[in-house]
Amino acid sequence: MRLFAALYPPAAAVEHLDDFLAPRREAGTDLRWTDTEQFHVTLAFMPEVAEHLVEPLADALAASLSERRPLDLRVIGGGAFPNAAEAKVIWGGLEVGDDDPAGDSLTSLARTVRLTASHAGAAPQGGPFRAHLTVARSRRAFEATRWLRILEAYAGPAWIADEVTLVASHLGESRGRRPRYEVMAQVALGG
Repeated sequence: MRLFAALYPPAAAVEHLDDFLAPRREAGTDLRWTDTEQFHVTLAFMPEVAEHLVEPLADALAASLSERRPLDLRVIGGGAFPNAAEAKVIWGGLEVGDDDPAGDSLTSLARTVRLTASHAGAAPQGGPFRAHLTVARSRRAFEATRWLRILEAYAGPAWIADEVTLVASHLGESRGRRPRYEVMAQVALGG
């Protein structure tokens, strides 16, 4: 099964971002906008995990994250993958609170989650961690500078990320062929 480990923003942060994006969605009908219930920050993506490994993976995450403290985060600004000139993904950036201005603790959390998943046999994929929350996708590459200028103006409310959620992603099962997400486990930071 396809799994990912993620941080989910609380309802107030999701609503704030949704309110900001609502009028812009009408101007970007060529984009596939992320459903608000699917807003998340992926820490590790695991494309093929045997079902019998899910529980041991959740247990391993609980053990490895028991000493991690919650993070003070907010969505701010944005960017595009792979770049603004040939964008296929538009995303909101993440800022870690004043106690970690470089965002090292978020990168370190992702590293811990990926290492734990690897040791549990879940084989995470992906390049270097880039903290982001996907807001829209496109099937074809497009020039995204105007969207990045819009996102530059966004600064969401602060929120506490105090748990990592392990999610199964079921592709093409729901209406519009968007993935359906199923929570497999929630692991508290700091035990």
